[in-house]
Amino acid sequence: MDILLNFGDALNCLKNGKKVARIGWNGKGLWLELQRPDEFSKMTLPYVYINYPMDAQNTPGARVPWLASQTDLLAEDWMLVG
Repeated sequence: MDILLNFGDALNCLKNGKKVARIGWNGKGLWLELQRPDEFSKMTLPYVYINYPMDAQNTPGARVPWLASQTDLLAEDWMLVG
């Protein structure tokens, strides 16, 4: 069984280079990562992005910036991925 985390723990995991996801998300196989820009990036500050799985019907392999909802912030069903 996976160890469930709150958002604060999940955020710390992201800051430490881990991938996280919520069990309660409708889209299966989604996960978050933290991007720290380098000298080649157009972004200048770190940001969190969501990854769609390669078998997603409309957006296979897509990556887009992500913002937490109030539900995400209060959820305690976060888990480490891979």
